[in-house]
Amino acid sequence: MQAVWPAQSEQQNFAAWAFRSLALAFGFSLLIGVCAHVSFFLPFTPVPITLQTFAVLLTAALLGSRLGTATLSLYIVEGVAGLPVFAPGKGPFADGYLAGFVAAAWVVGLLAERRWDRNPLGMAAMMAIGSAIIYLFGVIWLSFFVGGLGHAVKLGIIPFLPGDAAKAVLAALLLPIGWKLLGTRRG
Repeated sequence: MQAVWPAQSEQQNFAAWAFRSLALAFGFSLLIGVCAHVSFFLPFTPVPITLQTFAVLLTAALLGSRLGTATLSLYIVEGVAGLPVFAPGKGPFADGYLAGFVAAAWVVGLLAERRWDRNPLGMAAMMAIGSAIIYLFGVIWLSFFVGGLGHAVKLGIIPFLPGDAAKAVLAALLLPIGWKLLGTRRG
């Protein structure tokens, strides 16, 4: 009978896992939304500087590829549904970056699952790869609005490099604290 219907303890374990996963997804999507509102615009670019990339990289590294991707997908659904989770003044210019968040979450989460988060060099590479994925999606989309890829790189990558490097370092530094708070560390 257990092959058809799981035992009571397995049902309870699944329910606990599902509740925890949903709580983490909603909690981290809220974190990303709050970080979106820590934003400002430079006068020469239509893309705001926000703390979102920090929250995206930290979320992915802590939650892994599947739950991290689900969390970023939930975040986008919340924003599309009209909840105030996107950066203020967000126009269509930033939509590519939002798509990049989902792709970056999957890759960063996968790299964390493969233990790239275990040493400073691996962690730095993992964060740089995640940022590069976000830039790739964002700049390709931005290029349709600003007159080409070269101009999009000048407006959508170059001004953001120093801040995103600092945000990646901050995410990497907070990762061990996140492990403790969540009671997890892979491996």
